[in-house]
Amino acid sequence: MVTATAGFRHDSIPAARETMATLGSATGEFVVTATEDLTTLSAPNLGSYDVLFFALTSGELPLTDAQKAAITAFISGGKGFVGIHSASDTLYDWPEYGAIVGAYFKEHPWTRPATVIVEDASHPATAGLESRFNLTEEFYTFRDNPRPRVQVLLRLDAASVEADGDYPLAWVHAVGSGRAYYNALGHFAETWRDQRFQRQIAGAIRWAAGR
Repeated sequence: MVTATAGFRHDSIPAARETMATLGSATGEFVVTATEDLTTLSAPNLGSYDVLFFALTSGELPLTDAQKAAITAFISGGKGFVGIHSASDTLYDWPEYGAIVGAYFKEHPWTRPATVIVEDASHPATAGLESRFNLTEEFYTFRDNPRPRVQVLLRLDAASVEADGDYPLAWVHAVGSGRAYYNALGHFAETWRDQRFQRQIAGAIRWAAGR
């Protein structure tokens, strides 16, 4: 679980780290190694893990070409990636990373209560959720709509923010032999403590790990 930042730093990072440690312990399904030491992103070290989790990262993280190659090989070789919220506001200068995440952040025009629509309830990350739920969040839009390239799981109910258009919020797709999941929610600490969000993250990790 990488929470390093080279741009905006979210106040919710401590809550995210605490939540993930607790969630892993409570479910007994995974163990989380949380770090901001980017030197750990090496081929030998990544080989000990099933999922690389970028949570609330930002900016141009100082990764070497060897580290970038190791991350790409890790995921495309059959492992998993999970990105949360500003993981899409990270590494704009590395297009391969953008392809893994699925889309790059554009702006956040709505920070307010709104309705999230569960578009695909068949995925492990959305199983058990109601067909729609209300949440106070910083809702993202993206530089381009990822829908043609991914399987969309959640989208914003545009009418709930007095808008029009298609605004995917969570999706999955294959990266080579590996699996990538992204969820744009998670700006606030309260979101990380929300059991509906925790259910999504636990399911996403399970899926990304190929279980």
